Amino acid sequence: MTSPAPSRISDIYLRGEPVFSFEFFPPKTDKGAENLMQTAADLAQTVEPDFISVTYGAGGSTRDRTHQIVTRIQSELGVTGLAHLTCVGATSDEIGAVVGRLEAAGVRNVLALRGDAPEGTESFEATHGGFAHASDLIAFLSEHHDVCIGGACYPEAHPEATSADADLAFAKIKQDAGASFLTTQLFFDVGLYNAFVERARASGITIPIVPGIMPVTNVSQVERFTRMCGASIPEELLDRLRPVQEDAGAVMATGIEWAITQCRDLLEAGAPGIHFYTLNKSHATRSILAALR
Repeated sequence: MTSPAPSRISDIYLRGEPVFSFEFFPPKTDKGAENLMQTAADLAQTVEPDFISVTYGAGGSTRDRTHQIVTRIQSELGVTGLAHLTCVGATSDEIGAVVGRLEAAGVRNVLALRGDAPEGTESFEATHGGFAHASDLIAFLSEHHDVCIGGACYPEAHPEATSADADLAFAKIKQDAGASFLTTQLFFDVGLYNAFVERARASGITIPIVPGIMPVTNVSQVERFTRMCGASIPEELLDRLRPVQEDAGAVMATGIEWAITQCRDLLEAGAPGIHFYTLNKSHATRSILAALR
């Protein structure tokens, strides 16, 4: 496969067409990495995503594998890659070295996050010589590296935020520090996204605000995720899922149907695209995109 010149994601959002992107998490083993590459290749060939992002593991534990995978996605599949980067467990010099390796490999897009506290700790603590906030990391990257920087935002507010207004103010700080786009935490109610965008625009945020969508494929799994990130599940969706939660096929069909409606409503409301949290599986995402297109 050939490797085209990588695109800056900020330029992709300027095309004026819906942008579709996928997120994977890095596997822990070489076999898992090959399985992930096969899933990514399947999606790249069948639905042609605009870019693919790869997360860090908990506490930044998979940093090297994250960057190996995102580099392979870009070089072997010819798809623009977005590498996640967090403040967890790293000094500014170490982060700079990581980004330098990404740049040398042709990766020009980074999603800058604070990151979660490592397992076994109660709260996030900045590493000595590192960064306490995602906005600090964004400012550092903007000053020292030629990369396109994305940030995160929260339609229902970050679980640690003192208020929704305070959380929105942090999103504005990320833009001012150099972020070119924001991707939302997962949500299931389009009204929450629309209200958040309206408030964001009123606060002076002008960059693309990309909705993050996670198709429900497992009820207990999505309940666990939403508890962790402070998102809510609408009663209407729960009423559909609970009677079929022991039937994997019915759960997936219900989740896909809900996500298709979500995505259609979001795009009709003017969302710049959809970012899919795939959980390293391709079937649900393929089905949703087939319906949208």
